[in-house]
Amino acid sequence: MPCVCALVVGSWSSRLRAEVPTPLSIGYTNTSSFTGLFIARDRGLFAKRGLNVNLVLVALNSTMPSALIGGSIQIGGTTPPVFLRAQAGGLDVVVVAGGAVNDVRNKTGAGVVARIGSGINTAKDFEGKRVGVPGLGAYMDVLFHRWLKEHGADDKKVRFVEVPLAQSVDILRSGNVDAMLVGEPFFSRVIGTHAGYLVAPYFTEMPDGLFAIYFTAARPWAAAHRKELAAFRDALSDANAVLVEQPEAAREIVARATHLPADVVTNMVLPTLTLNVSPGDVNYWAETLLAQGMIRSIPDPSSLLMQP
Repeated sequence: MPCVCALVVGSWSSRLRAEVPTPLSIGYTNTSSFTGLFIARDRGLFAKRGLNVNLVLVALNSTMPSALIGGSIQIGGTTPPVFLRAQAGGLDVVVVAGGAVNDVRNKTGAGVVARIGSGINTAKDFEGKRVGVPGLGAYMDVLFHRWLKEHGADDKKVRFVEVPLAQSVDILRSGNVDAMLVGEPFFSRVIGTHAGYLVAPYFTEMPDGLFAIYFTAARPWAAAHRKELAAFRDALSDANAVLVEQPEAAREIVARATHLPADVVTNMVLPTLTLNVSPGDVNYWAETLLAQGMIRSIPDPSSLLMQP
């Protein structure tokens, strides 16, 4: 006759194993585009869905795909250009969820800002100047190249240098660059401290709802962890609802996550978040990159989406 104690202990051990949250490392950059992640962690929405999430700060978005393939993170918040260029370069990563999107109503939340005294007022004025970008070939950079061309400027006459967003104020004041591409929460800080002035909120000239962030994963990992991905998406959905319903609480969470002064976060424009990425969005970005010579062909967008 089996020992009752052994059966009870075995059953209890099995229950403990089943209830242990799944560890998940998620890469992000220190911008308000990741407000959904910050809310989900702060409100315990990941834990509620059975995930033990560790948010990993990645200095440059361009390194996110290699971190996914290397296994140091399982999910990464990647800008669409970085994602598509990684795919074109042979890194098999897929989109598992959407993040921040371009919202034309937010006319002052991001753009190109110039150093006081730089004399930059139009697209042509950028020729011969140094422009700091948070990632060469990333979201802000690619769209700025497009904006320059559409406004009659030669982007090949502009010198682009890669600089961290967190150092926007100091870099502008030092004169190391003449202008910078800046998003929230650093945009409000640059304007509020008079380190620079807004030349153009060029994002407002791009399609409304265009994604700035794709949450991506290595295809083999994503295929083997659909349950965890569903939980991740559910937690993001709950977080997006909190952002809409409790914007002031969301600002407090962003302030804690980014370690920025409360007065800076108070004045920043909160992002618009959307969960599902469409093939049309991927195709827009692919066509833009193809026109700039960053990829050689347009992939089948549906093959890059691993979403319900």
